[in-house]
Amino acid sequence: MLAAGVTLYYVRHGETDWNLAQRYQGQRDIPLNDTGRGQAARNGRTLLDKLGPDAEALDFVASPLSRTRETMEIVRREMGLAPHAYRLDARLKEMNYGEWEGRLWHELPTTDPAGFEGRRADIWGWQPTGGESYRMLSDRIALWLADMKRDAVVVSHGGVSRALRGLILRLQSADIPLLEVPQDKVLVIRGATASWL
Repeated sequence: MLAAGVTLYYVRHGETDWNLAQRYQGQRDIPLNDTGRGQAARNGRTLLDKLGPDAEALDFVASPLSRTRETMEIVRREMGLAPHAYRLDARLKEMNYGEWEGRLWHELPTTDPAGFEGRRADIWGWQPTGGESYRMLSDRIALWLADMKRDAVVVSHGGVSRALRGLILRLQSADIPLLEVPQDKVLVIRGATASWL
């Protein structure tokens, strides 16, 4: 599904206090913490080393949430590029966790036992009340991916990273929600392959 010859350099936003606490963020607009800013700077330096002077010719696109925008601006600054010269795409927002947003992961077996068990039984198709399933997120990301026609640096979210790899690498749906989503590495996707920087 990735256009022939196109390479994506995918960066998950840096850490937030909610990530640290294992609190569901979803589409809530939570800012980076200092660790997250350091991760973003590291990823910017890594991209500068990898791309060098060719970087400015790439497309730069981010989710519109503040944690992804700040990550992109730090990345671009570390690359020696104008921090605000990138575009936003709402399709890159994190999965909507509905009523789970703001809740701590370890409390869910008690606060929403039916939802917790529903997710365990069908991690791909289950959706929280008022939210999205991974299947729905994957459909949204497929529409975005179809529009990507040139090499790009993309800053988005953990769930989006999983859905994107599921589509491009043709993974089994049950495995996609379990993929690692580090915040201190750059994912390089080219053809039907993915590797970390």
